[in-house]
Amino acid sequence: MKIALTASEKNIDTAMDPRFGRAPFFVVYDTEWGSYSFIDNEQNLNAAQGAGVQAAQNVVKTGADVLITGSCGPKAFRVLQTSGIDIVVGVSGSIKEVIERYNKGELKAAQGPDVEGHWV
Repeated sequence: MKIALTASEKNIDTAMDPRFGRAPFFVVYDTEWGSYSFIDNEQNLNAAQGAGVQAAQNVVKTGADVLITGSCGPKAFRVLQTSGIDIVVGVSGSIKEVIERYNKGELKAAQGPDVEGHWV
């Protein structure tokens, strides 16, 4: 299983970035191998619009099964959900401790987005 998380730095000890579409990086943790990789999302930091959808497409390309983030809007949520990715929102803490909490079953997938779209 692969878990993608929003990150502000390329470091598993750093705090998660609470934003999804405009997080500078994604950390992808492979539970089978215990390995981490970092995916650059900087092209979306200053996007006028569509940052969430573009970030969602980037996460889909990683092969992630789960996304853990602070918040996720409706368009990005729909892209992720359509691709079969579970989305966990409202999470904070270090990347490392959030993964531990997920593995213990403490974090559950959301049923829908937790913020409104910016262009509604």
